[in-house]
Amino acid sequence: MKTTVDLTKLLPRDGTELREHVGLLPNVASQRTKTLKARISGAKAVTSLCGYCAVGCSTLAYVDDDGKLLDVEGNPESPINGGHLCPKGSALFGLTVNDQRWTTVKYRAPYSDRYENRPLEWALERIAQHIKKTRDETFVHMRDGKRVNHTLGIATLGGATFGIEENYMLGKLMHSLGVVSIENQARI
Repeated sequence: MKTTVDLTKLLPRDGTELREHVGLLPNVASQRTKTLKARISGAKAVTSLCGYCAVGCSTLAYVDDDGKLLDVEGNPESPINGGHLCPKGSALFGLTVNDQRWTTVKYRAPYSDRYENRPLEWALERIAQHIKKTRDETFVHMRDGKRVNHTLGIATLGGATFGIEENYMLGKLMHSLGVVSIENQARI
């Protein structure tokens, strides 16, 4: 059974049509709501790049006068992403201003059950010492009468968060240490 509603009974008694009354209701927004402005209102837009992968999507980072990050969005003038960001790129703002984000080096000693905060300089020196020790212990100068100058004791992985320049520098560092790339391991 189909029910119908007689709209003429809902119309005002003076016979005016319903469409004349659309929007005539009073605005129910509070005074506070009426005075609110967008978070990025008056902010300076700084053109930047998303750091998640090597695609190079352009972003607009909105900062206030003190340099505090207010928001990040895709740059509509970019020929690469045309103002759109992938889900990871869209999370740039949350990653940057996250109060749960670690901003110090966390170190957990062998057999320890807790992390300790350590200075960045200490961590970089420790990494360098471990690389040097491992390279010295596993470096092969000669093999079957041929000079090979390599180590199989160190491995590295590039990543999508590295740009072209970072991957280039990492590759140069690993080659200078004698780390064998995956494509060359089959020949060893």
